[in-house]
Amino acid sequence: MDMKINPSEYKILVVDDVMSNLMLLKVLLTSEKFGIMTASNGHQAIEMTQNEKPDLLLLDVMMPDLSGFEVAKKLKSDPQTSEVPIIFLTALNSTADIVKGFEAGGNDFISKPFNKEELITRIYHQISLVAAKRLLNDKNAELERIIAGRDRLYSIIGHDLRSPIGSIKMVLNLLLANLGVDKIGKDMHELLVSANQTTEDVFSLLDNLLKWSKSQTGQLTLMPQTADLMEILNGVQEIFKLVGDMKQISLEIKPCGPLLVNVDIDTMKTVVRNLLSNAYKFSSAGTKITVSLEKKDGMAVMHIKDQGCGISQENQAKLMNPEIAYTTYGTKNEEGSGLGLLLCKDFITRNGGKIWFTSTEGAGSTFSIALPLIK
Repeated sequence: MDMKINPSEYKILVVDDVMSNLMLLKVLLTSEKFGIMTASNGHQAIEMTQNEKPDLLLLDVMMPDLSGFEVAKKLKSDPQTSEVPIIFLTALNSTADIVKGFEAGGNDFISKPFNKEELITRIYHQISLVAAKRLLNDKNAELERIIAGRDRLYSIIGHDLRSPIGSIKMVLNLLLANLGVDKIGKDMHELLVSANQTTEDVFSLLDNLLKWSKSQTGQLTLMPQTADLMEILNGVQEIFKLVGDMKQISLEIKPCGPLLVNVDIDTMKTVVRNLLSNAYKFSSAGTKITVSLEKKDGMAVMHIKDQGCGISQENQAKLMNPEIAYTTYGTKNEEGSGLGLLLCKDFITRNGGKIWFTSTEGAGSTFSIALPLIK
């Protein structure tokens, strides 16, 4: 393993009931700069492993009180010491003894009398595995801290911002409903309309972000129930009337009768809202958005077609790819985070459906979703 090892950062416990063997191993390993501890019997070895937490054991097999195999079994049965690697030092070399040693939890064998180079090589191999595991644990701990910070940030954005933005949205909706051009003048009315739409967009983004974070962290619970896809569409499309009037975009809906599906209604409303929002965002004045529904191959299918700016072949590959940060701008320079389509893909998949699109640059796009019909 290609990893820089600093021996002084690792402790080795050498266990042997013969003092001359202990002294020889201690001299050899101290010259390699490892931290060395010694024990002269099995009980002492177990106690020192529990208290000192060595990174590696060099464990003699033949000892009077507890054999090395018995020591290994006790250490491996204790969660506090089970991960410490063990190299057996033994004069035994039969296949049965080696198998018994591995069954006891040994990681390697070195036969007595041992060769110094072989001993050092085998020790470095085990220590390199310990080093790799230590590095992996550090990286995992760091990753967990990052994820916890991210989730905390999402929570703050989703919850702490959503409420005040929602309040502003309601106030602006109320003002817009009661203050016409005749009362505040054309310029002020346009500013109010713009502020209202910006607030709607920000609220929608926060809602998407909150749902995306819940989905990604496993906190989103879906509650499937029987629903009509047409009714879900009707419940969402009303909120885009003001946008349509502002951008002079008409909406045509081609229904096909009831389309009963078993879905989580809230997440499906989010999908339809995001797809309609994109259609309005990328459509030009004087164009039309067409929503058609059909039954096809046992599926309830919805197509949302716009006559907007379309998507280039290059950028089509980037859509709905969570690995690519892809920001787009609408025909009125409305900024998009790309999060909406990722959310659509995730929610459609979770509801047992599929999503796809076709697009021609300069001519428009059609986004489609399909969900299993209730038989």
